[in-house]
Amino acid sequence: MENLNDDKDVNRTNENINENIQTSEKESLGLHELEQNKPWFDEECLGFLDQRKRSKMQWIQDPTQSNVDDLNNVRCEICGHFRNKKKAYLRAKIGELETNSNIQNIRDLFRGINDFKMGYQPRCTIVKDEKGDLVADSHSIVAKWTKYFSQLFNVHGVKDVGQAEIHTAEPLVNEPSASEVELAIDKLKSHKSPGIDQIPAELIKSGGRTIFLEIHKLITSILIVAPCISLNYLISIPTDAHT
Repeated sequence: MENLNDDKDVNRTNENINENIQTSEKESLGLHELEQNKPWFDEECLGFLDQRKRSKMQWIQDPTQSNVDDLNNVRCEICGHFRNKKKAYLRAKIGELETNSNIQNIRDLFRGINDFKMGYQPRCTIVKDEKGDLVADSHSIVAKWTKYFSQLFNVHGVKDVGQAEIHTAEPLVNEPSASEVELAIDKLKSHKSPGIDQIPAELIKSGGRTIFLEIHKLITSILIVAPCISLNYLISIPTDAHT
Protein backbone atom coordinates (compact mmCIF):
# COMPACT_ATOMS: atom_id res chain seq x y z
CA MET A 1 0.00 0.00 0.00
CA GLU A 2 2.87 2.38 0.77
CA ASN A 3 4.32 1.86 -2.72
CA LEU A 4 1.15 2.96 -4.55
CA ASN A 5 1.65 5.67 -7.14
CA ASP A 6 -0.19 8.93 -6.67
CA ASP A 7 -3.18 8.80 -9.00
CA LYS A 8 -5.37 11.80 -9.65
CA ASP A 9 -8.26 9.57 -10.72
CA VAL A 10 -10.25 8.89 -7.54
CA ASN A 11 -11.90 5.81 -9.10
CA ARG A 12 -8.53 4.29 -9.86
CA THR A 13 -7.28 5.17 -6.39
CA ASN A 14 -10.30 3.42 -4.86
CA GLU A 15 -9.69 0.36 -7.05
CA ASN A 16 -6.03 0.26 -5.95
CA ILE A 17 -7.03 0.31 -2.29
CA ASN A 18 -9.64 -2.43 -2.78
CA GLU A 19 -7.23 -4.61 -4.78
CA ASN A 20 -4.51 -4.31 -2.14
CA ILE A 21 -6.94 -5.17 0.67
CA GLN A 22 -8.26 -8.21 -1.19
CA THR A 23 -4.74 -9.39 -2.06
CA SER A 24 -3.60 -9.06 1.54
CA GLU A 25 -6.74 -10.86 2.67
CA LYS A 26 -6.04 -13.89 0.45
CA GLU A 27 -2.37 -14.02 1.43
CA SER A 28 -3.01 -13.69 5.16
CA LEU A 29 -6.30 -15.55 5.65
CA GLY A 30 -6.65 -17.75 2.57
CA LEU A 31 -9.93 -18.87 1.07
CA HIS A 32 -12.65 -20.39 3.21
CA GLU A 33 -14.38 -23.42 1.76
CA LEU A 34 -18.12 -23.58 2.21
CA GLU A 35 -19.37 -26.32 4.47
CA GLN A 36 -21.23 -29.16 2.83
CA ASN A 37 -24.83 -29.96 3.61
CA LYS A 38 -23.78 -33.08 5.57
CA PRO A 39 -20.76 -32.13 7.69
CA TRP A 40 -20.74 -35.57 9.30
CA PHE A 41 -20.05 -37.20 5.90
CA ASP A 42 -16.34 -38.17 5.95
CA GLU A 43 -13.89 -40.44 4.14
CA GLU A 44 -15.18 -43.50 5.99
CA CYS A 45 -18.64 -42.80 4.59
CA LEU A 46 -17.17 -42.62 1.09
CA GLY A 47 -15.62 -46.05 1.67
CA PHE A 48 -19.02 -47.48 2.59
CA LEU A 49 -20.51 -46.02 -0.59
CA ASP A 50 -17.79 -47.67 -2.67
CA GLN A 51 -18.53 -50.96 -0.94
CA ARG A 52 -22.24 -50.62 -1.76
CA LYS A 53 -21.40 -49.78 -5.37
CA ARG A 54 -19.25 -52.91 -5.70
CA SER A 55 -21.98 -55.08 -4.19
CA LYS A 56 -24.55 -53.60 -6.54
CA MET A 57 -22.34 -54.17 -9.61
CA GLN A 58 -21.77 -57.75 -8.51
CA TRP A 59 -25.54 -58.27 -8.18
CA ILE A 60 -26.14 -56.75 -11.65
CA GLN A 61 -23.55 -59.03 -13.23
CA ASP A 62 -24.76 -62.12 -11.34
CA PRO A 63 -28.31 -61.67 -9.96
CA THR A 64 -28.24 -64.68 -7.63
CA GLN A 65 -29.94 -64.83 -4.25
CA SER A 66 -26.63 -64.74 -2.41
CA ASN A 67 -25.66 -61.52 -4.15
CA VAL A 68 -29.09 -60.04 -3.39
CA ASP A 69 -28.69 -60.90 0.30
CA ASP A 70 -25.16 -59.48 0.30
CA LEU A 71 -26.40 -56.21 -1.24
CA ASN A 72 -29.22 -55.90 1.29
CA ASN A 73 -26.84 -56.53 4.18
CA VAL A 74 -24.43 -53.89 2.90
CA ARG A 75 -27.29 -51.40 2.56
CA CYS A 76 -28.50 -52.03 6.11
CA GLU A 77 -24.98 -51.73 7.47
CA ILE A 78 -24.43 -48.43 5.63
CA CYS A 79 -27.75 -46.98 6.81
CA GLY A 80 -26.91 -47.84 10.41
CA HIS A 81 -23.45 -46.35 10.03
CA PHE A 82 -24.84 -43.12 8.60
CA ARG A 83 -27.41 -42.86 11.41
CA ASN A 84 -24.71 -43.28 14.04
CA LYS A 85 -22.52 -40.68 12.31
CA LYS A 86 -25.37 -38.19 12.23
CA LYS A 87 -26.29 -38.81 15.87
CA ALA A 88 -22.68 -38.35 16.96
CA TYR A 89 -22.48 -35.10 15.01
CA LEU A 90 -25.71 -33.81 16.59
CA ARG A 91 -24.50 -34.71 20.09
CA ALA A 92 -21.27 -32.80 19.44
CA LYS A 93 -23.17 -29.76 18.17
CA ILE A 94 -25.50 -29.81 21.17
CA GLY A 95 -22.49 -30.02 23.47
CA GLU A 96 -20.98 -27.05 21.64
CA LEU A 97 -24.19 -25.07 22.17
CA GLU A 98 -24.15 -25.90 25.87
CA THR A 99 -20.53 -24.75 26.12
CA ASN A 100 -21.30 -21.46 24.35
CA SER A 101 -24.26 -20.94 26.65
CA ASN A 102 -22.17 -21.56 29.77
CA ILE A 103 -19.40 -19.18 28.74
CA GLN A 104 -21.90 -16.55 27.50
CA ASN A 105 -20.70 -16.75 23.89
CA ILE A 106 -24.01 -15.40 22.61
CA ARG A 107 -23.02 -14.87 18.97
CA ASP A 108 -21.88 -18.45 18.35
CA LEU A 109 -24.77 -19.74 20.44
CA PHE A 110 -27.46 -18.12 18.31
CA ARG A 111 -25.58 -18.95 15.13
CA GLY A 112 -25.61 -22.62 16.07
CA ILE A 113 -29.29 -22.47 17.04
CA ASN A 114 -30.16 -20.91 13.68
CA ASP A 115 -28.31 -23.71 11.89
CA PHE A 116 -30.61 -26.20 13.58
CA LYS A 117 -33.82 -24.19 13.19
CA MET A 118 -33.52 -22.79 9.68
CA GLY A 119 -32.60 -25.80 7.60
CA TYR A 120 -33.80 -25.55 4.01
CA GLN A 121 -35.46 -22.23 3.19
CA PRO A 122 -37.35 -22.29 -0.13
CA ARG A 123 -37.40 -19.04 -2.05
CA CYS A 124 -40.73 -17.54 -3.03
CA THR A 125 -40.59 -15.96 -6.50
CA ILE A 126 -44.32 -15.31 -6.86
CA VAL A 127 -45.79 -11.81 -6.69
CA LYS A 128 -49.23 -10.28 -7.16
CA ASP A 129 -50.08 -7.96 -10.01
CA GLU A 130 -52.38 -4.92 -9.89
CA LYS A 131 -55.46 -7.15 -10.09
CA GLY A 132 -54.32 -9.34 -7.22
CA ASP A 133 -53.52 -12.33 -9.42
CA LEU A 134 -50.40 -14.39 -8.75
CA VAL A 135 -47.57 -13.98 -11.27
CA ALA A 136 -44.84 -16.62 -11.53
CA ASP A 137 -43.25 -15.79 -14.90
CA SER A 138 -39.81 -14.15 -14.46
CA HIS A 139 -40.36 -11.56 -17.22
CA SER A 140 -43.73 -10.57 -15.78
CA ILE A 141 -42.23 -10.26 -12.30
CA VAL A 142 -39.44 -7.99 -13.58
CA ALA A 143 -41.98 -5.86 -15.45
CA LYS A 144 -44.15 -5.66 -12.31
CA TRP A 145 -41.28 -4.42 -10.12
CA THR A 146 -40.05 -2.04 -12.85
CA LYS A 147 -43.46 -0.41 -13.04
CA TYR A 148 -43.79 -0.31 -9.25
CA PHE A 149 -40.47 1.45 -8.63
CA SER A 150 -41.01 3.74 -11.60
CA GLN A 151 -44.22 4.98 -10.03
CA LEU A 152 -42.61 5.11 -6.57
CA PHE A 153 -39.56 7.22 -7.39
CA ASN A 154 -40.76 9.30 -10.34
CA VAL A 155 -42.98 12.10 -9.04
CA HIS A 156 -45.13 13.76 -11.70
CA GLY A 157 -47.43 16.74 -11.59
CA VAL A 158 -45.20 19.14 -9.65
CA LYS A 159 -45.84 22.52 -11.27
CA ASP A 160 -44.53 25.10 -8.81
CA VAL A 161 -40.81 24.56 -8.94
CA GLY A 162 -38.21 27.02 -7.74
CA GLN A 163 -34.72 27.01 -9.12
CA ALA A 164 -31.66 27.82 -7.08
CA GLU A 165 -28.31 28.33 -8.77
CA ILE A 166 -25.19 27.67 -6.77
CA HIS A 167 -21.92 29.42 -7.60
CA THR A 168 -19.17 28.52 -5.19
CA ALA A 169 -15.49 27.88 -5.30
CA GLU A 170 -15.30 26.78 -1.68
CA PRO A 171 -15.56 23.15 -0.60
CA LEU A 172 -19.06 22.23 0.53
CA VAL A 173 -17.61 20.02 3.26
CA ASN A 174 -14.50 20.69 5.31
CA GLU A 175 -11.68 18.25 4.69
CA PRO A 176 -11.45 15.73 7.53
CA SER A 177 -8.18 15.19 9.27
CA ALA A 178 -6.36 11.86 9.27
CA SER A 179 -7.25 11.35 12.94
CA GLU A 180 -10.95 11.88 12.17
CA VAL A 181 -10.82 9.26 9.41
CA GLU A 182 -9.02 6.83 11.72
CA LEU A 183 -11.61 7.41 14.44
CA ALA A 184 -14.47 6.83 11.97
CA ILE A 185 -12.88 3.57 10.81
CA ASP A 186 -12.43 2.39 14.41
CA LYS A 187 -16.16 2.97 14.98
CA LEU A 188 -17.19 0.69 12.10
CA LYS A 189 -19.33 -2.19 13.33
CA SER A 190 -17.93 -5.69 13.01
CA HIS A 191 -19.75 -8.84 11.92
CA LYS A 192 -21.73 -6.96 9.23
CA SER A 193 -22.26 -7.93 5.61
CA PRO A 194 -19.79 -6.26 3.20
CA GLY A 195 -20.80 -4.03 0.31
CA ILE A 196 -20.38 -4.62 -3.41
CA ASP A 197 -16.59 -4.61 -2.99
CA GLN A 198 -16.87 -7.66 -0.68
CA ILE A 199 -14.55 -6.05 1.89
CA PRO A 200 -15.85 -6.36 5.47
CA ALA A 201 -15.15 -3.70 8.06
CA GLU A 202 -12.83 -6.02 9.99
CA LEU A 203 -10.27 -5.98 7.15
CA ILE A 204 -10.21 -2.19 6.96
CA LYS A 205 -9.90 -1.88 10.74
CA SER A 206 -7.02 -4.38 10.77
CA GLY A 207 -5.13 -2.59 7.99
CA GLY A 208 -3.35 -0.24 10.36
CA ARG A 209 -2.31 3.35 9.88
CA THR A 210 -1.09 2.79 6.31
CA ILE A 211 -4.56 2.03 5.02
CA PHE A 212 -6.07 4.79 7.18
CA LEU A 213 -3.83 7.35 5.47
CA GLU A 214 -4.65 6.01 1.99
CA ILE A 215 -8.37 6.23 2.69
CA HIS A 216 -7.86 9.75 4.06
CA LYS A 217 -6.11 10.77 0.83
CA LEU A 218 -8.94 9.22 -1.19
CA ILE A 219 -11.60 11.14 0.74
CA THR A 220 -9.62 14.36 0.40
CA SER A 221 -9.35 13.85 -3.37
CA ILE A 222 -13.09 13.30 -3.63
CA LEU A 223 -13.85 16.46 -1.66
CA ILE A 224 -11.53 18.45 -3.92
CA VAL A 225 -13.06 17.11 -7.13
CA ALA A 226 -16.70 17.28 -6.02
CA PRO A 227 -17.07 21.11 -5.78
CA CYS A 228 -15.54 21.51 -9.25
CA ILE A 229 -18.17 19.18 -10.68
CA SER A 230 -21.03 20.81 -8.75
CA LEU A 231 -20.40 24.38 -9.95
CA ASN A 232 -23.21 26.05 -11.92
CA TYR A 233 -25.74 23.22 -11.62
CA LEU A 234 -29.44 23.80 -10.97
CA ILE A 235 -31.39 22.21 -8.15
CA SER A 236 -35.13 21.85 -8.58
CA ILE A 237 -36.91 22.41 -5.23
CA PRO A 238 -40.71 22.23 -4.89
CA THR A 239 -42.02 25.38 -3.22
CA ASP A 240 -43.93 23.39 -0.61
CA ALA A 241 -40.78 21.49 0.45
CA HIS A 242 -39.09 24.35 2.33
CA THR A 243 -40.55 23.14 5.62
